[in-house]
Amino acid sequence: MTVNEKTLRIGIVAGEASGDILGAGLVAALQKRFPGLQVEGIAGPRMLKLGAQSLFPMERLSVMGLVEPLRRLPELLGIRRTLRRHFIDNPPDLFVGIDSPDFNLSLEQSLKAAGIPTVHYVSPSVWAWRSGRIKKIACAVDHMLTLLPFEADFYREHRVPVTFVGHPLADEIPLQVDTAAAREELGFERDDKVIALLPGSRGGEVKLLGPLFLQAARWCFQRRPELRFVLPAANGQRKAELEKLLEDFRDLPVTLLDDNSHGAVSAADHVLIASGTATLETMLLKKPMVVAYRMARLSYAIFSRMLHTSWVSLPNLLAQRELVPEILQDDATPENLGAALLQFYDDPLLYDQLQREFDDLHQQLRRNASERAAEAVCKLIDAE
Repeated sequence: MTVNEKTLRIGIVAGEASGDILGAGLVAALQKRFPGLQVEGIAGPRMLKLGAQSLFPMERLSVMGLVEPLRRLPELLGIRRTLRRHFIDNPPDLFVGIDSPDFNLSLEQSLKAAGIPTVHYVSPSVWAWRSGRIKKIACAVDHMLTLLPFEADFYREHRVPVTFVGHPLADEIPLQVDTAAAREELGFERDDKVIALLPGSRGGEVKLLGPLFLQAARWCFQRRPELRFVLPAANGQRKAELEKLLEDFRDLPVTLLDDNSHGAVSAADHVLIASGTATLETMLLKKPMVVAYRMARLSYAIFSRMLHTSWVSLPNLLAQRELVPEILQDDATPENLGAALLQFYDDPLLYDQLQREFDDLHQQLRRNASERAAEAVCKLIDAE
């Protein structure tokens, strides 16, 4: 029996917005092959629109840092136990864990031991830190799907079945972005000087980085009063938090948006951004950026000692050298962030060079990712 002759039922767990985007692309590609596809697990709004059933709200898995998740450990363990029982009692044809490795890998290991094929979509950063996890991955995962080419090389070296699929955002985002149209849509003039502020989509990120980013914006505005700023909120809760923050920054010309980071970055000259998946979208939109991050002190102390790479942002990791500034933890001051942002205005050659570099990286990642991921899933099911 081939996969196209049966109704496919898959389990899926995504822990945050970026995972929901990847999951929605995979689900849509699989639905072309299996019109009656059934999807259940933990899904965000994009997968829910495609008919996925979520047994828990995705937001419950969205925690950051190394220490912070310990506070919610009983809840997270309870969710994982419930999912494990559910899938073992009602085995799907395949389980896909999307990112969230600390949550998903243990779940995948249990399901694989019970005879359920497992796929992990988005490589844990084993090449950067906690490389010993490769042994657990080999035991938990039948097939790894990576977004980045150097990740696939790492898994091949360790004999873990892997497919480099590219990144769906590289497929969706055109090679050339219409900045003028994006500005018109948001009410900016064509010649406005616009900086986008992206402090992250999680509550903890907004708490730590939101005030810092607005202070950096104020530092820039005091030196360049022609500047305008745009600040997208990931959801309603983040918007409420940002509105409260902005009460202390009434002097700044800031446009607060509802869930439109793509539009904000498209309209901007430059971007101040939290380290994370959004740096990839910013790179694909060809916008020079300053990457910043802060964590709780204990989390950062642990993380920095375990890190085995010189960079944390995706543009730099892809290029294997520093393309964009990374300003982290205690170095992330309003003055340092502001000076790095204004450098892009002061050095047009740097701006042009970055756009060429970003275009080359965009081409490398443009692989029709969702279709390639669906093909790898189908091959695994066929092999069972």
